[in-house]
This record gives sequence, structure tokens and C-alpha cells, in this order.
Amino acid sequence: MDDRPLESNVSAYSRPTDLQITDLRIVNLRALPFDVAILRIDTNQGISGYGEVRDGASPTYALLLKSRLLGENPCNIDKIFRMIKQFGFHGRQGGGVCGIEMALFDLAGKAYGVPAYQLAGGKFRDKVLIYCDTDSTPDGAAMGVRLKGRMDAGFKFLKMDIGIGLLEGIKGAVSAPPGMSESRNIMHPFTGIQVTDIGVEYLVEYVRQVREVIGYEIPLAADHFGHINVESCIRLGQALDQFSLAWYEDMIPWQLTDQWLRLKNSVLTPVCTGEDIYLKEGFIPLLEAKAVSVIHPDLATSGGIMETKKIGDLAADHGVPMAMHMAGSPVSFLANIHCAAATENFYVLENHSVDLPWWEDLIDGIEKPLIVDGYAPVPEAPGLGFGELNEEVVREHMDRRPGRDAGYLEPTDAWDSEWSLDHLWS
Repeated sequence: MDDRPLESNVSAYSRPTDLQITDLRIVNLRALPFDVAILRIDTNQGISGYGEVRDGASPTYALLLKSRLLGENPCNIDKIFRMIKQFGFHGRQGGGVCGIEMALFDLAGKAYGVPAYQLAGGKFRDKVLIYCDTDSTPDGAAMGVRLKGRMDAGFKFLKMDIGIGLLEGIKGAVSAPPGMSESRNIMHPFTGIQVTDIGVEYLVEYVRQVREVIGYEIPLAADHFGHINVESCIRLGQALDQFSLAWYEDMIPWQLTDQWLRLKNSVLTPVCTGEDIYLKEGFIPLLEAKAVSVIHPDLATSGGIMETKKIGDLAADHGVPMAMHMAGSPVSFLANIHCAAATENFYVLENHSVDLPWWEDLIDGIEKPLIVDGYAPVPEAPGLGFGELNEEVVREHMDRRPGRDAGYLEPTDAWDSEWSLDHLWS
């Protein structure tokens, strides 16, 4: 005789219209390669959804929203998103809203038994092209060997850093006011930093050595040029045009539409930005001005799965493809996979954690490896497509620094009653 409780024979997914959010908990992780917070939203029917607060962002951005979520039906994704999106902003400040939106897609997918991409309108592709970011090595030939190793591992799209970080110690390569070369908090136009002809020649030779190793068949994008002015960006960009790079990424801050237009019209290589833009409205000036060749949202900042799909659709209307920035855990990675699958003009998705052997072990209940021959298969399981976190591996990589040690999905009752009058009208 089966002596299990009657409830064990009842599908927890059978009453989506009666679902209610009952809790939100977090666990902070280190070195993915950046710090992130994974969040879990629980419900009255025993199913949970996972999301992620973006790399380098405070989990407080998500916790302050808990009281707004309690009692809501997580399947009402758009309703909840419209209610909480006022609490996000550009850069890392979008992390809480976006992490919650990911978790809502995970929950709604589980409730209705469909993958997240289906909730976003279906898919355009069964697998998603991944680009492999690789930090710099001072010697160009050695960098080429590292990138060739990525190719040998199956990656078919690469990215590396090219900028003033490679020019340290090269006499006469950079002209900069005192202290500006070390600054990371001053916007590019205000630093006064310029790359000289000596610096440009050095970087050209560096890329030449890379190309001699890897050839031209595999796309190679470039990032992290440094906080240099648009004139130096143009000088360097024109010199590097000969190497047919996939794009120049974030050469200048995304807000400076006129400077992006000037840059785009001065070089022959595609220009790319967007990882710090929140919501589709932030992309409109760049697209309407025809100032970018590729948009590059980070789903953990841009608004989550549905908003990023809308951003892609908006870009498609302007004839612009969408690549996607991602430097987080497999939770955020899978949210990106579903969005990429559901967006027609999607181009390629970043993975910044290829060198972490334990990275995909953070989650269970999904076929691995997550990346096969340079592509990520789109999961067909409900929600984001995995089961649960691997508690043992997550605990091993938890952030235990003072002020960041939130434990492993410990209660967050202190945030249950946080309140303000949130109406944006009177």
C-alpha cells in the first residue's frame, strides 16, 4: 500500500492560475569570473524559479523588490515587470529587475510545462552560436596561440581585448594627464588620454601576430580599448580596419550618440555597444541615428528575456543585428539562450567562463556540456531548462566576504514589509 501523503500524487504544476509568490531568497557567488547573486522565487505550489543579479551588482537591487512580489501570480510576467521596472536603471542597477524577470519566466514555464522561449513567441533556431571571450596576453603571438586553442575546442567566434592595457611600459605609446591612465571612473571624453602613433603601430603589430596564428576564417571581435577619446578611437580603428575584425566594442560610452555616429562613419569595421543599456528606450537614439552596426545588450541589465527580445526586434527594424553580452552563471546563460532562440536577428552570445571547469556544475537537471562544438543547444525542458542548483558546488563557490555572505538561500524576512508609495503619478 502506498502510504505517501495524498498531495504527493497531485501535480504541483496543475494550477497556474492559483500560483502565488511566497518568498525570494539569494545566494552570492564569487569568480564567475565576476561576482553574481543567484535568486530563487518560491510559490504556494512548491515550484520555484531561478534568476540572476548581474555580475558586479548588489543583490539589494533584487531584495528591495521582494515585498512588491509577494502574493503576485508569477505567470503574469508582463504585469509584474511593468510594476517593478521603475526600480531598475542602466548598468548594474538593472540587475534586480532583470534577475526577477528571468525567475518569472522560469516559474511560468514550469507552471505550464513549456520552455521559456515558447513564452517569448517560439524559436528561430535550435542552437545558439557562442563567442568565447579571452583575456589579454601581452605577446601577440602567444595571444594567437591561446585563441587557436579556443578554435581547437570548437569555438567558431572569438573576442579579445585590444587597448591601452597592452601599452603599459611602451615608451611614448600613450599620452595622458597625471593619474588618468589608472582611472576607471572618468568617462572617456574627460580623461585627456590619447594613443600616439607609436601606440597605434604597436597594437597593429599585435593584432597582425594574432591573425597570423588564427587566420581569417573565424570572426574575431575586439573590446576594452581604454578610456580614450573618440579621436584616438578613430585613429586606432582606422589602423585596425585591415584585419576585418567582427566589431569594435564599447570604444566610447553608449550615451554619446553623436560620437558613436562620428566613429561609425569613420571606420570600416562594425561598431558595437549596449551592455549597460536598460530597456529598449535606451537603444532608440543609437538606432534612429544609425550610429551602431551591432547592438550588444546584456540581458541581466537590459530588462530580461522579453524586453531583450523587444530590443532585438527594434534593432531588426533598423537593419541591425543583435549580439548578446553575458558574464554570469549558467542561470543567466540559459535565460540568454532562450531569448537568443526567440529573436530573429540574434547574432552570437558571449560566454566569459570557459576556463572555469566547475561553471556548468552549478546547476543540475540538464544535459551537459552546455556548449557543444561552439553552440549551445536550446533546452526543451520547462522554464529555463534545468532542475535545481547543485548545492554542493554552489556552497563551494559562495561569497563569504563580510557584507556579502548571505548564506545558501537563507530566509530574507527582513525584506517582506519594505514599502513605499510607488505610483509615478498623483
